[in-house]
Amino acid sequence: MSTSRFMVILLVFIFVTGAGIVIGRDRLLLLIMTTDSPPELLEVEFQGSDVIWFDDYYTVQAIDEKTYAIGEPRYYQQNYNYLLLGEKQAVVFDAGTGQRDIRSVVASITQLPVTFIPSHLHYDHIGNEVIFQRTALIDLPHLRKRVQEGVLQLAWYEHLGEVEGYAAPDLTISRWLEPGGSIDLGGRQLTVLYTPGHTDDSISLFDPVSNYLFSGDFIYPGPLYAFLPNSNLGDYLQGSITLEAIAGEHLRIFGAHRAGPLGMPELALSDLSRLRMTLETIRAGRAQNTGFYPVSYSVNDRIQLLAEPAFLQRWQARYPELAQ
Repeated sequence: MSTSRFMVILLVFIFVTGAGIVIGRDRLLLLIMTTDSPPELLEVEFQGSDVIWFDDYYTVQAIDEKTYAIGEPRYYQQNYNYLLLGEKQAVVFDAGTGQRDIRSVVASITQLPVTFIPSHLHYDHIGNEVIFQRTALIDLPHLRKRVQEGVLQLAWYEHLGEVEGYAAPDLTISRWLEPGGSIDLGGRQLTVLYTPGHTDDSISLFDPVSNYLFSGDFIYPGPLYAFLPNSNLGDYLQGSITLEAIAGEHLRIFGAHRAGPLGMPELALSDLSRLRMTLETIRAGRAQNTGFYPVSYSVNDRIQLLAEPAFLQRWQARYPELAQ
């Protein structure tokens, strides 16, 4: 998508009617037109009795003794990042914008060697100027071919950091993650799942023993963005099928944002199935929507899918061979 087309889309979005009140993450596009610096922090509010505050910004909530949700409830996008511990290594899945340094939170929980894995390359997930000693990235042809001497320079359309004044950074890649492959943390295995749709580089991490899925921006309670420069509904459908294929009945899904006021954003297998069915209904031309650009499809009472109108929708998956 060209820069000019993207800016026209953003302008049209601002004048959309019928899509509901613009709140939460929906402010992202409005901010593109109004600011070039991080927004003011929200007030400190009670987040639940099992939540610990860190540095007056982050919250830490234990999912179990080896798994922690690190929230950013004072940041308007309500980001959630996850620390996953094994016996020998740890993974940080997403790192926010870097407005505060998540490494301090991690160090307060574990002294294990830590690898940073972004769920995708948008500015609100990669930490920007917060640099980890080890960074692992999904091994995709369109990313691999751009790397020079182990360094990937992010492009504007996959970073989008200008919305808040973040320059697209370089990422030094320590390890490439094979789609469908495993990460051994010592006594704990994580499966790397290619789950595109929100972006063409999005991944999820799956813990098959605990039946935990860490889904990034692929699915969470709130509006899902499927109309950005490298979004694709065909990819979204492929990703949902991939996840359903590995999911157990009691799957717990932990997303990267929340729309509700308290606690980490958690969904279930039924929410994932509803997303897949909604996508199939959209592709068949039977889904009702509201708005003009983006159009909004209701997945259920907790999730909306924001997409391009039918005449612009793309249903050809970029890497169909990576479907599980």
